[in-house]
Amino acid sequence: MERSQSTNAPRVRRSRAEQKRETRDALIVAALVTFARDGYHGASLEGIAGEAGFSKGAVYSNFGGKAELFLAVVDHNLEALRGEDWDPFAAPEASGAAAADAGAAREGDAAEMVRGFGLAMLEFIATAARDSTLTSLLRARVQVMLDAYGRVAAEGRPAGEDLAVGDVAQLMAALDQGVSVLALSGVASVDSELLRTGLRRLVAPASAAREPSPARGGHPSPLPDVERVRRLIHGTPDS
Repeated sequence: MERSQSTNAPRVRRSRAEQKRETRDALIVAALVTFARDGYHGASLEGIAGEAGFSKGAVYSNFGGKAELFLAVVDHNLEALRGEDWDPFAAPEASGAAAADAGAAREGDAAEMVRGFGLAMLEFIATAARDSTLTSLLRARVQVMLDAYGRVAAEGRPAGEDLAVGDVAQLMAALDQGVSVLALSGVASVDSELLRTGLRRLVAPASAAREPSPARGGHPSPLPDVERVRRLIHGTPDS
């Protein structure tokens, strides 16, 4: 007797590496949500695992601990800075489709999550400053930002500039991060257009003007911006 053939499409079995990657990505999303809500110190690995629908063991199968998981969220945002087309002078690119899909309420949720993760970032920085191993790991992430600014400073370097490219990059990073801290603290806020103008003046003072550039890249900060939060949560790859 012939074996009847099933009309159902063959089931594609994911490789172990693919399953591990999917689990890791889900934990990063859950970590972002939990760190933003509870803070770095308030978040627990058990709570993050539960948010992702896994046991605590899944976290330890993919990360060495809470600090490593936190840095994985930071790495996700820093990935944009590795591209050659990253532009710190560009106004954030608005996606009409994304905005329509998110809605005003979801946009507010994403903005609140950005602020919450930013506060968790400050907690982590204070913790890392007291731990030489974490200091080294955090320094490596800051270097990604400095390298990105260095590429921008080298590309726009005017004739007769006395400051070294690395020094300009450090000043640009300091301005960006200082603005972020002021905004997170609620003490003061700086208009994003003014920030971009300030960054341009550090690269080429004579040609700087307070007008937006065509959008090409994302915000340089290791703090996730609203669009990156939305993409991370909904699994949409960065362009």
